[in-house]
Amino acid sequence: MQVGTTVTQFIIEEQRRHAHATGDFTSLINDIVIACKAIANAVSRGSLAGVLGHAGTENVQGEDQKKLDVLANEAFLRCNEWGGRVAAMASEEMDDVYNLPAVYPRGRYLLLFDPLDGSSNTDVNGIIGTIFSVLRCPDGVTEPSAEHFLQPGSQQVAAGMAVYGPQTILVLTTGYGVNGFTLDDTIGEFVLTHPEMRVPEDSAEFAINASNQRHWEPPVQRYIDECLAGTDGPRGRDFNMRWMGAMVGDVYRVLCRGGVFLYPADAKTAKKGGKLRLMYEANPVAMLIEQAGGAASTGRERLLDLQPVGLHQRVPVIVGSKHEVERIVAYHREG
Repeated sequence: MQVGTTVTQFIIEEQRRHAHATGDFTSLINDIVIACKAIANAVSRGSLAGVLGHAGTENVQGEDQKKLDVLANEAFLRCNEWGGRVAAMASEEMDDVYNLPAVYPRGRYLLLFDPLDGSSNTDVNGIIGTIFSVLRCPDGVTEPSAEHFLQPGSQQVAAGMAVYGPQTILVLTTGYGVNGFTLDDTIGEFVLTHPEMRVPEDSAEFAINASNQRHWEPPVQRYIDECLAGTDGPRGRDFNMRWMGAMVGDVYRVLCRGGVFLYPADAKTAKKGGKLRLMYEANPVAMLIEQAGGAASTGRERLLDLQPVGLHQRVPVIVGSKHEVERIVAYHREG
């Protein structure tokens, strides 16, 4: 039986390019992969495993937690706390930093994650996923606090997401491009199926929650109006709108065939700073998109340049095909 390049083999081969690599990073990615496999298994069983529906609790954001939110968060903690690769973790589902139990050794990395993006889709068999970000722990720090996580996205050493759909797909970057791996259930491994993913610079697709239209700022309203005007408008061509209700699904489509995903600043979320979280949603997605040749912005500045001020900081997000994002940014500059 011929097996393609597994994600473990891929990371080991990447590691060999670095003379001083210790293997810790490869082991960390393996631990993350195991967590994603566990979540994928639970998602695939759904009601058969009794994991759908509400958990009866709220997360730090004040959002109702689904049973799968809690399960996915626990999977990431349990798979990554024991191996000596991370010093601490942070999650959308937890108020503060997760410091490791004393019995476990501390590692060189900080792990942030949204364990289940799009959890409102769980009960309707829609696209959901996991997003993660890896940072270096500052030298000499063995019990990190929130301040040690507050690093600009440009300092990420890896980022990725797993998409739980008709196939389970893992998309990963370690700063040298973006590669996609499909979970082969027959061998229980993620296998390289989408090497060197690239986002086309131009596209005729956009993804945005149109129910918020009345709240949009003028630059975003202008961009969407021009897209909707089609061949009769200033763009001179027809655009398609897509919206999956889970950022992982829309971003994966952008990685595959281009387009732009927007969750922009608007009047509805102005007091919070935006809808999506910078540290474990926007930053890792921005790194993936930029590593694949796309662009990522708040509309006013590059996402990866932002200096975080809090673990759960929210920001506007506009990511996708380079020329489309640049157009939207230009509209913001014009006012």
